[in-house]
Amino acid sequence: MLIPHPLLGPRDSAEFTYLGDASLIARPDGMSDGADEAFYDYLYLRDNPAGIHRELWFHEQGDRSWLVVTRNTLTHEILGAELARDVAMAQRNTPEAKA
Repeated sequence: MLIPHPLLGPRDSAEFTYLGDASLIARPDGMSDGADEAFYDYLYLRDNPAGIHRELWFHEQGDRSWLVVTRNTLTHEILGAELARDVAMAQRNTPEAKA
């Protein structure tokens, strides 16, 4: 399986370590009301979808970057990849994040 690294081009998936659901980027605020429940959900509850899913992958045997890879879990087709820092910054700049 080839992962289209946004900076380095197509890379073999063996160079990467899979972390899981890309929603882990949106870590809850530990100082907010309901932080205990939010962290419980963040740490222990995961979706396991059949179909298109966004996942975190670490380029361990390369430039050590984190990627958000969009992949079809049924066919293993890679639909795209973005730098995780770009995804995180885009999430911070949404109106929901500023509220």
